[in-house]
Amino acid sequence: MARVKICGITRSEDAELAVELGAWALGFILWPGSPRAADPAVAAGIAARFRRRVETFGVFVDPTLDEATHAINDLGFTGVQLHGGVGAAFCEEVKRRTGGATVVRAFRIGSNADVQDADRFRAVDHHLYDTRVEGLEGGTGRNWDWSLARTRRSRVPLILSGGLTEDTVADGIAATGPHAVDVASGTEAEPGVKDPEKLRAFFAAAAGVPA
Repeated sequence: MARVKICGITRSEDAELAVELGAWALGFILWPGSPRAADPAVAAGIAARFRRRVETFGVFVDPTLDEATHAINDLGFTGVQLHGGVGAAFCEEVKRRTGGATVVRAFRIGSNADVQDADRFRAVDHHLYDTRVEGLEGGTGRNWDWSLARTRRSRVPLILSGGLTEDTVADGIAATGPHAVDVASGTEAEPGVKDPEKLRAFFAAAAGVPA
């Protein structure tokens, strides 16, 4: 079965429920431009509480190397999720400076060319495919064309993201065969606040389909 990453965590109680339901990873958005941006100190405290049970990712858009490595070396996350225009060399340097921490490189997918561009990032731990919407770096609430995943040649494990809900996650898993799925808005009552019933329903739907 595909693993589940719950992103946009801002509250300890939401993290606790996600972990109880079997989350593989928690994501804390540290980009100020997001409505789900977490306070770094609060996020670090939540991550410290659960880091022995799940992966914990600081999520960034075009960070500096110092910002990305600070999230791991000082705030205590187990990895980072990188959006924007960061290159392959940047990702490799993050791993070097952190002693091999987990690096997720996120891509906005709207065409075969986007899939092929992602394939050149070979040294990261995961590729995350999100929906390409101009002007947005994530949190679109929309699915991308999952049939594009058929052109993927990379062996880097795939995380499926982009508008997933309890009603669509099973189809997304069946179409793309991901290592994991990533959800933020599809489990929320409002940006940054999870809906417990949506969380439970999402995990149940994801568990019903083999990866």
